[in-house]
Amino acid sequence: MPFTPYHFGPCACIGLPLNKYIDIPTFILSNVVVDLEPLAVMLFSFNYPLHGYCHTFLIGTALGIIAGLLVYLSRNFWGWWMRLFRLPYPISLMKMFISGVLGIWFHVFLDGFFYKEMNPFWPIAGNPLFATVTFSRVFTFCEIGLIVAATVYPARAYSLYKKQKK
Repeated sequence: MPFTPYHFGPCACIGLPLNKYIDIPTFILSNVVVDLEPLAVMLFSFNYPLHGYCHTFLIGTALGIIAGLLVYLSRNFWGWWMRLFRLPYPISLMKMFISGVLGIWFHVFLDGFFYKEMNPFWPIAGNPLFATVTFSRVFTFCEIGLIVAATVYPARAYSLYKKQKK
């Protein structure tokens, strides 16, 4: 996606209510880390597609597992952030693996609507998602997700804070 931060809104909308099942830091981080591939292509002028193998469901699965492992290894750091945001942080390696894979898949799915050169179902060539939804609709979806998350988060954090005080 041209603006990686657009992924934050929908990620938060999914991660906040499903916090029991999805590790929020892993889910959000994996959504962002996959865009290191196009960043590297642009910065170093690689002769490689802007959205190459990392933007596939197959390779994304491996990247998601790696992202889950990295967040697990740095769980104390992420736990500190979750406490700062007053969100519970139950730790499970399997939850982090699943969250990493789902995060990358979600990113690949959203980007699939934008980039013709992507092959999200690699090794099958082509992108059947491309142009099935307009740019503006996907951006609107992402913007609405951010607004909803910005509304839901304070309410959720406050209710969890009140529960902890009892």
